[in-house]
Amino acid sequence: MNRLRKSIANASLWSAVFWISFGGAAASTARADEWQVKAGAEAPDMGPQALAFLPNELWIHAGDTVRFVFTTHERHTATFLKPGQVRPPNFGPVFGIEVGCPGSTPDGASFDGSSCVNSNILLLNETSGPGPLTYSVFFPSPGNFKTVCLVHPDMTGVVHVVDPTAALPHDHDFYEDEGKKVEGLLLADAAQLKGEINHGDDERWQSGPVAAGVGQVVTTTGAGSQTASLMRFVREIVVARVGDTVEWTSLDPSINHTVTFGTEPDDPRPALNATTTSDGARQAIISSPSDSVNSGFLSPAPQDRANLAQSNPGVTRFRVTFMAPGVFHYICAIHDEEGMKGTVIVHP
Repeated sequence: MNRLRKSIANASLWSAVFWISFGGAAASTARADEWQVKAGAEAPDMGPQALAFLPNELWIHAGDTVRFVFTTHERHTATFLKPGQVRPPNFGPVFGIEVGCPGSTPDGASFDGSSCVNSNILLLNETSGPGPLTYSVFFPSPGNFKTVCLVHPDMTGVVHVVDPTAALPHDHDFYEDEGKKVEGLLLADAAQLKGEINHGDDERWQSGPVAAGVGQVVTTTGAGSQTASLMRFVREIVVARVGDTVEWTSLDPSINHTVTFGTEPDDPRPALNATTTSDGARQAIISSPSDSVNSGFLSPAPQDRANLAQSNPGVTRFRVTFMAPGVFHYICAIHDEEGMKGTVIVHP
């Protein structure tokens, strides 16, 4: 992460220099403009993901529009909640039924802080058609407005809306360059996460838990947080013997994952045959390659905030004991479309 911090520090320095040099410039009347922000980015194999608004901080004029561009197979939203509004859940009672703030608002909706604006979940898939998906938000009046993704809690940004006569600190080219730079750094960091926990021939690692996703939360500007996430099972093939227990551990700081064998359920709540252990994990027994077992969400607890009730520890571990030989394929029910799949080969 040192490389990322150094690069961001340099960017912040140049930003400060730009502010100082621009501060004395005469303000001019601005006409309505449209600014572009990417909502997430991914590597070609869809494993490394940049869960970030790129850029995640920009200054625009009142009367301008910000167009969010969705180019990934991972789910994202572009959402502006009212000040003090409680963040809604990611999904409804049935997995896949999205919940907004509430609902979604039309493309081009206006936001001034008085009512929520939400794109709903957008992603590239077999039904989205060619090319990226977009969602635009119109800002009629000055203010400082926080952007969030309802799917990823550590994916935030800020849009600073100033008076139309005020001078802007940066132009379109600046934000395009900044977005590309941070995107490249986040994706590179996500790709390197596998090497940070993969100890090669170390027998302790080979017999230890399987990482069910790996991630790091990164602050690149004063606007909010971004996440570099590797959506893969690290050790995609595990070899075991009948009677052995394999453990999966989520190492992603804020992203949900599952370990799902057999039929994928409509709702990723833990299967009835997945029980809670005394140390807070979940466990199950598989007696046949045709068995269906689901871990439910494996995710850390949300961060505690002042004046709110303390959250319970999250469930991040899932253990399965294999009672029969065979080849057992499994997926993450949330990220299988990005290739998050694995196999356990059990010998007699």
